Amino acid sequence: MPSPLAERPTPPLPAEAKRRPQSWLLWLVLVLVVGRWAAFEAYLVPSASMEHSLLVGDYILVSKLAYGPRTPQTPLQVPLLFQRVPGLGWPAYSARVQLPTYRLPGLGPVRRNDVLVFHVPHETQHPADLRTHYIKRCVALPGDTFELRQGRVFINCRPAPVAGAPQASYFAEVANPSPETGQALHARHITDYAQPDGIPVPAVSPETGRLGYALNCPAAVADSLRRLPYVQALVPTSPAGAVLFPDVADFRVSGIRSAVPRRWQLDSYGPLPVPRRGQTIALSPANAAIYYKIIAQYEHNPGVTWLNGMVYQHGRPLTRYTIKQDYYFVLGDNRHDSEDSRFWGFVPEDHLVGKAVRIWLSLDPYADWQHKLRWHRLGQAIE
Repeated sequence: MPSPLAERPTPPLPAEAKRRPQSWLLWLVLVLVVGRWAAFEAYLVPSASMEHSLLVGDYILVSKLAYGPRTPQTPLQVPLLFQRVPGLGWPAYSARVQLPTYRLPGLGPVRRNDVLVFHVPHETQHPADLRTHYIKRCVALPGDTFELRQGRVFINCRPAPVAGAPQASYFAEVANPSPETGQALHARHITDYAQPDGIPVPAVSPETGRLGYALNCPAAVADSLRRLPYVQALVPTSPAGAVLFPDVADFRVSGIRSAVPRRWQLDSYGPLPVPRRGQTIALSPANAAIYYKIIAQYEHNPGVTWLNGMVYQHGRPLTRYTIKQDYYFVLGDNRHDSEDSRFWGFVPEDHLVGKAVRIWLSLDPYADWQHKLRWHRLGQAIE
């Protein structure tokens, strides 16, 4: 005789209970996507342009809340048909929809010495939010006048403090370079990223013809190197010969050059005014190259061309222009090994992603597995 319990069929679960796990999964995905877009995002530092403030292998946390997240600049693919057709599956009917682009309120404005993550301005093949990410230090704000004098930063004709640990280039003259000397330099956090193991290798000074090591380091490290017995001299060097902005008005795109070249160098640069929103500029061949990229690309004006050192719109020379958004001037802390605003000009406000705030993980790319984790950098705030 069967048990009375066996005669009772198990009642089916309500539809709401069946859908609950999927609903929670969808909500989790939605929270993660919105959090990544609007709050924080993690990035890896791949290059040495910000050393020693940030090292290759640092994983950083970037706050998008600092300046406010932006709505997407890339058109969205929106499905037009959601019903499944028997035998055809899900139809691929969709439309490209461009949402209004604007920045939501943030915690505050950009400040001097903030470490910014932004979309590289000189890429033109994608909308701004699909371009390569760069990380640099903001040294000049909208309306400032920026200048470098022998490597020192001046803002509005006054010396300006710079946060972090800016690096410069030196040549360390050594009588008898050896693998042990390279190891000793590497132990002082001097890395040659052109070498598989990161250890500096001997070179010949192009100026004196003496043996030694070409290196980049902060001023404090340079002072300690001068006291080493095997370092005969530590000579500051500065790369020369690069054609910088605004002599190059359209970096890596069209090759447009200024009609009035300035011939600035990496350590002797400016004075250069940083545009601000609402500012009206009188354009002439003397300054047109400064504003060409702003007018032609960043602010999406139609019919803009370049002719005889001037900006033209719809075939007529443009003699006045009112700036539509704010701009920023950025430098890498590794001044002689950084492709920054000195090469390609200003960072538009709508290219900003967020503020780098903290190092949450740091892995030395040249260390063995026992020493790969840089424990002392975990959780470190970014100055």
